[in-house]
This record gives sequence, structure tokens and C-alpha cells, in this order.
Amino acid sequence: MKRRVIFAIEALLLAGLLIGPTMAVVAKDLTAAEKRMKIDNITKDNIARLKEKSVDAKTLYDKAYGYAVFTDTKVAFGLSGGGGIGEAVAKNSSNKTYMKMATGGVGLGLGVQKSEVIFLFETKEVFDNFVQKGWQAGAGANAAVGEAGANKAVGFKNGMAIYQFTKKGLLVAADVSGSKYWKDDELN
Repeated sequence: MKRRVIFAIEALLLAGLLIGPTMAVVAKDLTAAEKRMKIDNITKDNIARLKEKSVDAKTLYDKAYGYAVFTDTKVAFGLSGGGGIGEAVAKNSSNKTYMKMATGGVGLGLGVQKSEVIFLFETKEVFDNFVQKGWQAGAGANAAVGEAGANKAVGFKNGMAIYQFTKKGLLVAADVSGSKYWKDDELN
């Protein structure tokens, strides 16, 4: 039992070390305006890439009330943890909420993964709930890998569609984990 506790603490400490470099996507020496601009560009690029890679994702994007894009780094050693930055955007008003995220969970896996996660929100209610409460719990396994699999998510589930870009391409995926999203006080 003591061994498991030490292992869990080591894994979470390593995850914490990776959260810092994830936040470095937006360097600390930039002004708040420069950080927002960099996040805006990352978001714009990922939305364009999503629409290019998946016809179904483009259709859902067109129907969506809003979206959120996060850059995420995750480490897994039996336990998983990670963090990232991003923004949530209401399409009809272009209101932007800059956010941070942290994730943790239990599952099979070993290694480090950097990804871009894109949420599409079907309604204002689902979007507002995400921005205000910021909690998203996921359960499942990789549903699709690569561009051919990107068209597997043809509808919203519980008012959301979630896509993820990794080195393998576009995934529709989740693992048994919980992620917390919250407003970035510095950038809002």
C-alpha cells in the first residue's frame, strides 16, 4: 500500500512538472494582450483544421452555439494528470472567455501526450454551463484514430461534441478522467 501511495505521488508530481511547460505555450514574458492574441491564433488554426479534416465536424460547428479550444499536455503512469490553456467562444457574439484546465484520472497508459481539444456546444445553456462551472468528466476509450475516423462523431452527445488532435491525427476520444476548466483571471 505504501508503495502505491509513493507511486501515485511521483506520477502526480511529474504531471505537475508538465503543466508548467504546457502553460509555456503562452510565454510568461508576454503581456496579457499578447497572450490573448496567441491563444486566439491557436484557436483559429485548430477550428480551421477541424473543419478541413472532418465534414461532419464542420456540419456540427455550423450548428453549434459556441466552441472551446484547449492545448493540453497529459502524462500517464497508471494515474494520469495534465493541464492546459484555451478559450471558449460564443459564435453569435464572438464573446471570448480565456480559460485554464487541469485533468487527472486512472487508466491504462504510460507516457506523455500533447494535444489540442475542441469542444462544440449545441446550445447556449450547455456553453454557459461549461464556462461557468467548467467541469467535464469523461469516460470511454479511443473511438476513432486518424483522419478516416474523424467522421465517426456525427452528432452532439449531451449537447457537446469533442474532438482531439494528436500526433496520430484527429481523434474522437476520452479516457476515464475528470477535467476541470476555469476562467483565467489574468486574461479576462
